[in-house]
Amino acid sequence: MNIVYAELTDFDAWIALAREVEHLFGPMADEVSFQDALRQAITQKTAFCIHAGSDGKDRALKGGIVVSKESNEIAWFAVSARYRRKGYGRELLKFAISRLNHHESIFVQTFDESSFEGKAARKLYLDFGFIDNKDGGLNPAGITTVIMQLAK
Repeated sequence: MNIVYAELTDFDAWIALAREVEHLFGPMADEVSFQDALRQAITQKTAFCIHAGSDGKDRALKGGIVVSKESNEIAWFAVSARYRRKGYGRELLKFAISRLNHHESIFVQTFDESSFEGKAARKLYLDFGFIDNKDGGLNPAGITTVIMQLAK
């Protein structure tokens, strides 16, 4: 599995992935604020991805993850539906966590335990040692969320 820093040439593939998961996260692909944040993450080398093509020519994404070093958190994370349950999410999460400060608390906002659609994502975070920290409210898609913290 080849996890790489995202490049600006990947931007359209990231937007396609975002569009694919909007039913879980809410509208974002056409939102200027999301697009600006994505460009900034790519430029600052805090966005990582796995391309669908092993030769590097297919710029579609199997998955992508963005970290925020300022807030020491996983800021955005998605795996394309056709690549789920194949270990790509696990590898992306492991890679992203390695880029964060382990001397401070590491956070992620994800689906709470009542969300059927979010069970796989929640299980992945639990497997890595994240625990529920506080209520995250409803996300823009209207799904209940929780803020999880990586247990030290």
